[in-house]
Amino acid sequence: LEGHLFSNNISPEGPQPPFLSLIVSGGHSMLAYVEDWYRYRILGETQDDAAGEAFDKVARILGLPYPGGPQIEKLAATGNAHAIAFPVARLKDAPFDFSFSGLKTAVLYHVRKSLGNEAATLGESQSLTSVKADLAASFQHALITAILETTARAHERFPVASVALAGGVACNKALRQALMKLGEARGFQVFYPPPIYCTDNAAMIARAATIRLANGHATNGSAYQLAPEPGLKLGSSG
Repeated sequence: LEGHLFSNNISPEGPQPPFLSLIVSGGHSMLAYVEDWYRYRILGETQDDAAGEAFDKVARILGLPYPGGPQIEKLAATGNAHAIAFPVARLKDAPFDFSFSGLKTAVLYHVRKSLGNEAATLGESQSLTSVKADLAASFQHALITAILETTARAHERFPVASVALAGGVACNKALRQALMKLGEARGFQVFYPPPIYCTDNAAMIARAATIRLANGHATNGSAYQLAPEPGLKLGSSG
């Protein structure tokens, strides 16, 4: 996660603290307030499916190949984003958290009701492809709306000058464009890395390490004796 957080700083023109970090990937959906280098506050996370996970599951429902994110985005480009009013989760008790499981389930029920067994036969008819395009566009619109609304609430609480988007879902052009429009409306600059640095990569890990070293957070030689901790939280030390 720390690597994703600093993926926008691979370029020297990256965001400077304080800023909001929006990490959306297949395994994570998280908002963090970066008060200073290596001083983070996790504001919210997903309560169920991550954004990228929702993309992949909906793609499977529509009979699209893996990975689902690019396939949904491509199909959505030809559809009507307002054709179907899918739900947008708004969590009153956790205003900075995300939830995409209900959206995924709503897509599944809609497909079963409107398409039935035809859902697994993408491309066999022009009309079916058009219906699926509307489904993909409407799903993507609802998911992006949820991300934007949550980010706007976080920015209202922490009115920083920059919001940094990262993670595999940061490749989604519709999300990038929508976040930039939100930035124009709310007065913050949006940063996002090139697609090559959105997915897991060594460059972002190396950049996180150099920032750690430059800010006096380097560990001693015992750091070479490591044990994996897959559940390690952002800002924790192993």
